[in-house]
Amino acid sequence: MKNLILRAVIKYFAGFIILSALIFIPAGSLKFLNGWLFMGLLFIPMLIMGLVLIFKNPQLLEKRLNAKETQSQQKTVLIISGIMFISGFIIAGLNYRFKWYAFPKWVIILGSVIFILSYLMYAEVLRENTYLSRTVEVQENQKVIDTGLYGIVRHPMYSATIFLFLSIPLVLGSLYAFLIFLVYPFTLILRIKNEEKVLENELDGYKEYKKKVKYRLFPFIW
Repeated sequence: MKNLILRAVIKYFAGFIILSALIFIPAGSLKFLNGWLFMGLLFIPMLIMGLVLIFKNPQLLEKRLNAKETQSQQKTVLIISGIMFISGFIIAGLNYRFKWYAFPKWVIILGSVIFILSYLMYAEVLRENTYLSRTVEVQENQKVIDTGLYGIVRHPMYSATIFLFLSIPLVLGSLYAFLIFLVYPFTLILRIKNEEKVLENELDGYKEYKKKVKYRLFPFIW
C-alpha cells in the first residue's frame, strides 16, 4: 500500500509540474488566470478521486497508474494523443501571451461546467467498472459490465473523456487550442476499433453484449 501511495503522489505532483510548465512557460506569465482555473478544475477532483480510490479500491488505482501499452496500434494512438495534448497546452499559453483570439467569458464558464460534469461522469464509470485499466487488456476473471452507463453505450469512459478533453481549451479560452483538441475523437475511433477486437477475442460474453448495446460512444450516433 505504501508503494502504491508513493507512486500515486509522485505521478500527481509530476503531472502538476509538467502541465504547469506546458501552460505557463509559453504564456510567459503566472497571471494567466484561465490556466489556474483549469489547474484547479483538474487537480482538485483528481486529488479527491485518488484519496477515494486509495481507501475504497486500491486495486483500481493500481490499474489506473499502469500506462504501459503492449498493443502496437495503441502505442501509436498514445503518441498521437500525447502530441495533441502537448501542442494544445502550448498553443493555449501562446494564445494568452500574444493576445490571439480568446473565447468570451460565457464560453469559459460553459467549458468549466462541462469539464466538471464530465469528470463526474468519469468518476461514475470508475465506480461501475472496477476492471478499467489505462491499457487495452482483458484481466483475469473479468466480466462484461452491461448495467448503468454501460447499458447505454459500450464505452462510457471514452464518451466522458471526449467532453472532458474538448472542454479544456474552452476553459483555457483558446480557439486555436480547441482546433488541436478536435483530433482527440478521431484517435478514440482507432483505439476503440482495436480494443473491441481484443475484447471480442478474449472476453467471454462481449459479442453478445455488442448485440445488446449497439452504440459505442453516443446513443443513435455511433
